[in-house]
Formats: sequence, structure tokens, C-alpha cells
Amino acid sequence: MKLALTPIIESKRTFRRRAAARPLAEKLRMLDALRERTLAIRRASNSGPAKKDVTHQKYDAGKGKK
Repeated sequence: MKLALTPIIESKRTFRRRAAARPLAEKLRMLDALRERTLAIRRASNSGPAKKDVTHQKYDAGKGKK
């Protein structure tokens, strides 16, 4: 199987440019959707209990550091 990497790479670049141009509020909505999707996948995989605050633990842990 031969892969045409050039169109794939260009598609990724286009997506990244469009994402970068979006307003911050829309980027945050996209992040929330991805987080919910990740939690749903984690729950479905039976790899242990999914905690809603898992992503926030790392962020909160380093809050006081500079």
C-alpha cells in the first residue's frame, strides 16, 4: 500500500491554520467537546473509573509554580 503523504500533510496544515484563526471562545468549546469525548471513550474502555477532574488535577497541581 502506497501512502500519499503530501495531501495528508497539507490537510493537517490547513486544519491547523483554520483552527488558529478561530476565536478563543470557539477553541475553548472545541476543547470541552474533546474532553467529553475522551471521558466517554475512557468509560467505554473499562480501564477504570473516569473522573471528571482528571485533566484539572495536573493544572491545579502546578498553579503556584512559576
